[in-house]
Amino acid sequence: MNKKLIILGSGGYGRTVYDIAEQLGYSITVLDDADEEHPLASFAQYLEDATEFISAFGNNAFRLQWMEKIEEAGGKLATLIHPTAYVSPKAQVSTGSVILPGAIVNTGSRVGRGCIINLGATVDHDVIIEDGVHLCVRCIVKGENRISCCEKIEAGEIVERATRV
Repeated sequence: MNKKLIILGSGGYGRTVYDIAEQLGYSITVLDDADEEHPLASFAQYLEDATEFISAFGNNAFRLQWMEKIEEAGGKLATLIHPTAYVSPKAQVSTGSVILPGAIVNTGSRVGRGCIINLGATVDHDVIIEDGVHLCVRCIVKGENRISCCEKIEAGEIVERATRV
């Protein structure tokens, strides 16, 4: 059976998601308001059992809003993990999240809904990443931390181990 994916958003993150989805063997349709023939509002016409959706907007809150719209309409959200990423079998990655090439999600960590774990980002052990977070390129979140909803950790940033956990 052919896996179908509807990507909402054609900007930089949308193109990144497209690349990963293509490598994972999806048949892809992109919706974006910049495309008069395939606007975002047309997503409902693609609702069917064999189709998944991914909200591919760089704006964290907007990404989560579209995830809610999709689910309220009965759509299924995809979770995409690039083949070169490492996700521990003892970690959890929630729906709507994308784990990009070279990223690491270590044991006991939980990645919330609609998160972006970008190129080479490292999530060490027992970290909680709340919904809508964007971990930028090659950032490091040391063990036993919690990253709040819709927070963005910049490229190369190191989040030291929290003493409050």
